Amino acid sequence: MPFSFFAYLCGVMTINQLQDKIIEDFEGVDDWMDRYAMIIDLGNTLPPIEEKYKTPEHLIEGCQSRVWLNAELRDGKVYYTADSDAIIVKGIIALLIEVLNGHSPKEIVDCDLYFINRIGLAENLSPTRSNGLLAMVKQMKMYALAFKAKEDAENK
Repeated sequence: MPFSFFAYLCGVMTINQLQDKIIEDFEGVDDWMDRYAMIIDLGNTLPPIEEKYKTPEHLIEGCQSRVWLNAELRDGKVYYTADSDAIIVKGIIALLIEVLNGHSPKEIVDCDLYFINRIGLAENLSPTRSNGLLAMVKQMKMYALAFKAKEDAENK
């Protein structure tokens, strides 16, 4: 099924469908320099994070580069905004946002982000960038877990 931006915006595509689309997009590109270019291009499309979120509280610990991440819960769905001072890292966080944005906290907490290994991302990053990737995933899931806990408490 071809990628439908409208379906994505409407939340029709599941996390796994979005991951499969990314895997498909990367399968056609063998050279890692070209893959890095794709990641950088994706980072350039990331909407800017509001300046009020560029604070130490929103910095992801464990990243070599500075990465700011904010999450909001709207209508039962999590929406992330982010920015980084490193172009590749900005592209990596954009990939994660593309997969996780607009899904419920439970879906995000429970998901297996298999696309990271399937496209060879983790193995083609430096050890410090790889640790940063793990820190980004962890922080995104922690936001979702906090939202889920809040929802669970409200539903009791």
